[in-house]
Amino acid sequence: MSEEPNARTSAERRPSGGADNKAFQKAGLALLIRFHVLEKLAKIHDPKNDAFQEQGRALFESLDRLLAEAEEPASLRIRHGALLLNGVRLKSSLGTYPIFRSVMEELRRRELDAVTFKPGLTHDELFRFMPIFARRERKEGSPHARLQAEIDAANILHVGVEKASALESPSNLNRSAARIFFLSIVHLKESFRRNQESQGINVHSTRRLMQSIYNHIVDNESFVFGLTNLKNHDEYTLNHSVNVCILATALGRRLGLNRGELVDLGIAAFFHDLGKLETPLEILNKPDKLDDGEREIMEQHPFKGAEKLVLLQGSRRLPLRAIHVAMEHHIKEDLSGYPRYFDKADVNLFSKIVKVVDFFDAITTKRVYRAKVFTRSEALSLMLEQSASEFNPIILKAFVNLMGDFPIGSLVALDTGEMAVVFDLNPDPKLALRPTVKLITDASGNKIDGDVVDLAERDPATGRFARTILGALNPAEYGVEVSDYFLAQAQ
Repeated sequence: MSEEPNARTSAERRPSGGADNKAFQKAGLALLIRFHVLEKLAKIHDPKNDAFQEQGRALFESLDRLLAEAEEPASLRIRHGALLLNGVRLKSSLGTYPIFRSVMEELRRRELDAVTFKPGLTHDELFRFMPIFARRERKEGSPHARLQAEIDAANILHVGVEKASALESPSNLNRSAARIFFLSIVHLKESFRRNQESQGINVHSTRRLMQSIYNHIVDNESFVFGLTNLKNHDEYTLNHSVNVCILATALGRRLGLNRGELVDLGIAAFFHDLGKLETPLEILNKPDKLDDGEREIMEQHPFKGAEKLVLLQGSRRLPLRAIHVAMEHHIKEDLSGYPRYFDKADVNLFSKIVKVVDFFDAITTKRVYRAKVFTRSEALSLMLEQSASEFNPIILKAFVNLMGDFPIGSLVALDTGEMAVVFDLNPDPKLALRPTVKLITDASGNKIDGDVVDLAERDPATGRFARTILGALNPAEYGVEVSDYFLAQAQ
């Protein structure tokens, strides 16, 4: 992820002082929230509706004040996975993150880099623009071109929409994310080989890879989450470690860790199972319960992993917390598990994060020694039941919120008789049960390559939701490989 260029246009002017910047951030956040609220209202209400009118006036007042003070257009822009207002990066928090994500997703769905409101904007123009922007018709061709044509036809002169660059298009972002995912598996496999041959691991390359993973989570979180549904049973440890790395990085981001900490967390999660290289395959893949001797060998892998990381050539580039994670990722919140610890304060935060995502990915993956494969929703329910003894409750709660009621990759049954795969979560907490899904069967159960639909959309004639989820299904029982639908998005 490159940094913003030093050269600044007039539309990228920064507030001059700390107080000015704080005031600008406050005004920018208020504008963003009002834009988000009005866009959601425009999906379900006519502009004459009282709620639309009230929120529309609030947004217009925010824009009018900003345009008067800045004496230039007010441009809301996506850049490097962040939202900028007139070139100033708006700062999100845990509470406002869903709004930021929602606005960015709405811009990307319309192939937009920016929406710009120009001096001279009228109340009437804004009220005509928002329903056009909010419309989500499924048609062929460019969403940006259709939006621009409708703006022109409505004679809206003081709102501009800027087409996204080719590199930022959803298809290119998906292809790039898939490439990084498989490159991560290759790099981990090579790292394991080098370690077994006492050649050392190139931690510098690993760090660059973690930075790329972080960038893709920022730019394309939903699709990256979708890729974690890939389960290569022949190379379980490799695939599992990459999934844990992605989910841990995303969870750490939700918990408020900074970029440097997230890269270190990614490295730690990437190598958390390095010690399993010393565990015989006949024990790792034994279909029956381990005997006491085998269990003792299995429980040595945290020590073996920590030892290998300590001895790594170039270990000065390795975060110290990676050694903690290798040692501690099987320690439970009540300090049972292995190895034994006697003080909760001794267990590293990174270890507690990896503990949560490691358990989740493990029980949602088919293994020879486990008859039950949990769906993602079932896994989260089970983890919540065990929160007091198994997981840090605050970290687990953040993870459950991150994954949603129907996590990305869930197979769901709809009240229309159709089946669908969850492709994206709804960032509005009030619509958490209404994600975006891809239809994979028709109402009669016939497999189709269906549309991607937003379950928050309503039938214009009745005002009712067009589709509603009845419940989650087990993909294995229906012969569905959900990862295939995400890989298709990268083609």
